[in-house]
Amino acid sequence: MTMTLFELKQNMATLAEQLGKTEKSMTQKAIDPKVSTEELNQLQTTKADLKQRFDLLKEQHDALEAEQKAKLEKGKFSHTDDPKQKVIDAKAQLIKKTMAKEAVPSEVFQTLGDDDTTGGGKFLPKTVANDILVEPLVKNPLRENSVITNIPNLEIPKVSFTLDDDDFIADMETAKELKAKGETVSFTRHKFKVYAGVSETVLLGTNTNLVATVENALQSGVAAKERKVAFAEMPKTGEEHMSFYDETVVNIKRVEGEDLYKAIKAAIADLHEDYRETAKIFMRYADYLNIIETLANGNATLYTAQPEQILGKPVVFTDAAVDPVIGAFSYSHFNYDIGAQYEQDKDVKTGVNLFVVTAWFDHQIKLSSAFRIATVVSK
Repeated sequence: MTMTLFELKQNMATLAEQLGKTEKSMTQKAIDPKVSTEELNQLQTTKADLKQRFDLLKEQHDALEAEQKAKLEKGKFSHTDDPKQKVIDAKAQLIKKTMAKEAVPSEVFQTLGDDDTTGGGKFLPKTVANDILVEPLVKNPLRENSVITNIPNLEIPKVSFTLDDDDFIADMETAKELKAKGETVSFTRHKFKVYAGVSETVLLGTNTNLVATVENALQSGVAAKERKVAFAEMPKTGEEHMSFYDETVVNIKRVEGEDLYKAIKAAIADLHEDYRETAKIFMRYADYLNIIETLANGNATLYTAQPEQILGKPVVFTDAAVDPVIGAFSYSHFNYDIGAQYEQDKDVKTGVNLFVVTAWFDHQIKLSSAFRIATVVSK
């Protein structure tokens, strides 16, 4: 009958105690001239026997302990006590298990903030969803200016406060918009997928590099999707309300000028002061350089001036803004539904494995009257 690890430990303790007593007895009797040599030899034999038994038990104990430890370690995804590294290791395990089409251990979900004990859940754990969908990313300039939330079935008022009289809104365009379109915004769900290509070398590399590679790709994809729908000249059916340039649902007022510089100045002036105070200009860098070239007329000092000094408001450059959009971008709001999913796929053209995130989001321009679009007068 095979002994358990606990029984081996108990028997080893017993033998160790007996061995200690024998060695102590030998020491005492060795200095006693009345003790015969035969008795000392017997003690020596007893000591050797106990030592041999102890070594045999220790060998069995060490082997069984190593076996059990290996089983425990195999089930772990991380061997560190560092909370940050533990999260990275958990994310890596999520990616690796997904790519291998294996169930993700419940311990991974718990570490990432989602107690999914079924092992077959498809919803993104909270930590992963936050890092991919919610955390700001500089590649989409709207991220630093718009509102980003992750709330299912979100419904919010267009204006954050009200007064006891119903004519407190000084901007008549805003008042008309609220009357025509309602005073609340309800966010809907629009599905999109982001694909992160993962090569075998990255998949077999360090957890830190694997997680960084996948997250960077997914974050870039999410940011690109946000920017694309927000500045779409011809929005897809059902996504019209997401674009600043939509003239059917959003219908932001266009302000014209003889040139782009005058159009932007006129658009800023046309904003009500409630929005003008915090307004920013989203425009293409090439358009800004053309403005500087025209204004400078050989004067190099304008090229070193800050864009805000030239145009009067902070400028954010993005090539997606085919016509400059001016306004209070706190009224631009992205919301993600918590039901994001992940799965594995393969690019048959390249043979590269893909880590895929399916997400649902919405972009609402809460008040069209908080924005203006600058355009040049057609000649």
